[in-house]
Amino acid sequence: MTDRDRHPGRRAALASLLAALFAVSCAGGSAPDSAHPDQPRTKENEMTQRVLIAMTSHDRKGATGEPTGAYLPEIAHPYAAFTKAGIAVDFASTRGGRVPLDGVDRADAAGAPFLDGGALAGRLHDSLPAASVDPSRYAAIFFAGGHGTMWDFPESEAFARAAASIYERGGVVGAVCHGPAALVNVRLSSGQYLVAGKAVSAFTNEEERAVKLDAVVPFLLQDRLVERGALFQPAAPWQEQVVVAERLVTGQNPASAAGVAEAMVRLLRPEAR
Repeated sequence: MTDRDRHPGRRAALASLLAALFAVSCAGGSAPDSAHPDQPRTKENEMTQRVLIAMTSHDRKGATGEPTGAYLPEIAHPYAAFTKAGIAVDFASTRGGRVPLDGVDRADAAGAPFLDGGALAGRLHDSLPAASVDPSRYAAIFFAGGHGTMWDFPESEAFARAAASIYERGGVVGAVCHGPAALVNVRLSSGQYLVAGKAVSAFTNEEERAVKLDAVVPFLLQDRLVERGALFQPAAPWQEQVVVAERLVTGQNPASAAGVAEAMVRLLRPEAR
């Protein structure tokens, strides 16, 4: 089941914007400034369900020494979708504390509140360490992308345990772009990989080669997911691709971030469909 065609006009525009931003980020560029937008209207202390947004703590692209981190649009747009639906959000990272950010664009209304020391930025950079996460508190976990995830997500036993626990309690697991790197070593209590036999998407080999990082990342994510038994479903480069398999929701690239969160919301809040 895919959600690519739910909002074609808005999705196409967002895909073009995020593809351009991703290319600038991989080239080490930056985007222009703009004013902060309003904060989301929904107050989190009035919310009943909780989602954990899980992020990388790794800030360098391998031996290149180039900076990387968590890709801000893949945090900010899902955060907006969750809170709009009345779902509370907590932040965690592999090591906890300050989260290195990539893909920063002050012209992105969703991302701007996470910058410059505001309340939301403070929460993001006081992230919970993965080892301290209590999975029983969460109805879902969402793994944001960014190239940094390729180095620390697969090695995070704490995030792997949290994902397996949430899924086996009937919760939802989501990931976008390089975020599915967190899933490659997740095993269920049966010993089977979480992704085995399930349709998934993630940053493709073709997209990795397009940004010239295929020889930099420790492995190609598409290939590793297939090795784990996943049924990989790629779309054309930089196009939105959201794949839902039972309670596992994955997306291909930055353009898919909001769609993954919206699909997760539909699973968490079926009455709102």
